[in-house]
Amino acid sequence: MTAPASATGDADDLAQLAKGGRTNTLGFVVRLIARIPFLVIATRLYGAEALGRFASAMVLIEIVALICSLGEKRGLAQRLSEGAGENRSAETNLVWDGILLALLYSAVAAGVLLVFPDPMFPNGMNSRWDIWLVATIPAFAVTEILLAAQAYRFDIAITVRARAVVEPWTISIGAGVFFFIPATRESGLALAFIASIYAGLLTTLWPFLRSYGLPKGWHPRAGAMLAMSARAFPIVGADAIERGTRLLDIFILGLFAPPQAVGIYYAAQQIASLPQKLKTSFEPILSPVITKNLRIGNMDAIAAQVRQVGFWIIAIQLGIALVLGVPGEAVMGLWGPDYVAGTAALAFLLAAEVAASMAVVSESVLVYIARKRNLAISVGIIALQAVLTIIFIRLAQDAGLGRGFQAAAAAGALLAALAVSSLIKALLLKHLLKAPVSNWRWALVYAAAPAVVVGYAFTWLPEWVELVFGIPAVLGTYALVIWRRGFDETDKVLFRKQVVPDPETDLP
Repeated sequence: MTAPASATGDADDLAQLAKGGRTNTLGFVVRLIARIPFLVIATRLYGAEALGRFASAMVLIEIVALICSLGEKRGLAQRLSEGAGENRSAETNLVWDGILLALLYSAVAAGVLLVFPDPMFPNGMNSRWDIWLVATIPAFAVTEILLAAQAYRFDIAITVRARAVVEPWTISIGAGVFFFIPATRESGLALAFIASIYAGLLTTLWPFLRSYGLPKGWHPRAGAMLAMSARAFPIVGADAIERGTRLLDIFILGLFAPPQAVGIYYAAQQIASLPQKLKTSFEPILSPVITKNLRIGNMDAIAAQVRQVGFWIIAIQLGIALVLGVPGEAVMGLWGPDYVAGTAALAFLLAAEVAASMAVVSESVLVYIARKRNLAISVGIIALQAVLTIIFIRLAQDAGLGRGFQAAAAAGALLAALAVSSLIKALLLKHLLKAPVSNWRWALVYAAAPAVVVGYAFTWLPEWVELVFGIPAVLGTYALVIWRRGFDETDKVLFRKQVVPDPETDLP
């Protein structure tokens, strides 16, 4: 009787992962559509220099806010899973412990940055209002915790609504409105970002209160919160470093390159970060499944879930990279002629996200079973990236290369560092689980090759033809081949509405 029960449990896990995967894939499409207006407004109206200063400030804000969230995106799932036998009221109090602690850390961090703002603005401020970007730190941190709490109960739709609809549309509309108000024109990007973060918080707060409610019989416990902080350190370190690898290059560019180079790089990164958002959005739905199997010691199931989700992610990301990378000049040209210089940076950044997919999926398990080793690897990787970024930028500058090449140098350093990270973390996870975890399949090459040929053919045509007809042609070619050559019946569960596989036939 044990085997069928285990198989049924694995089938339920696959069903939940597939449901979350479909929701997040839809969220990616919505986010892509919503991000375009902001990029058009920011690049066309504000210009590369103002965009570069804004990007440099936002880098530090996001990192600090992520640290203040105490790794609850993944750590909360484990804390709630360990208290699975407790009632709903106890779960609610656990979440509120995290919220209070995040607010305390956020208040300290915001205060420090108000007194010492220089690290946020290496190239200066666009206006005096930019300093109030620190007000987004508590809102960002609390939103992360609320979304993690909802994800524990398999509510992924709220993540899509907040992150893919409310936040990007708020910042797009806000940037446009503030630009045409003379008093706020110079501070429009900062004010729009502040508005978007608080809009996302309010969007998330209402369903959280309906699901969990206010705490009952709860009071702050200093000892428990200190223990929670100490326990969260390895996870928050890994989260901050994982996100930091996507932001460190902007920070270093801000120190060594002119703000125009930062603006060009930021525009390329906003396109390339879309598949990264898709990848990390799988984490909330993956964490409860992993923590459940860890509790019962089902390591084979965890390895299978890592392989499954890892392949879904890399297959979708490679398709996105081809769609946006092959017509790269035309895509970057949408933001203006100055941004075409960022085409090489875009290509490297898209490749970096594909290379990073294995590291992110592996880390979703390592943060629970090898926290300190995972953190040590992450620290080594971000140090490697920092060194490579400085070296590559300096080489580009010494060679007399322009801003586009300096941006590409930073992107190349990111690609190299993330490829090393994926290799090391996958090997460690394989050793700990004593089972293969690789997400690589040769069908990815079979699907990419004809898509590249089709896309390259369209680059000889006018840009509007390349964008309007070339992108669908590349996507269609890749999707057709990967569906026929790469997806087996288990993989296709991702695209079915009824996702309850037969454990006797559908599971590997």
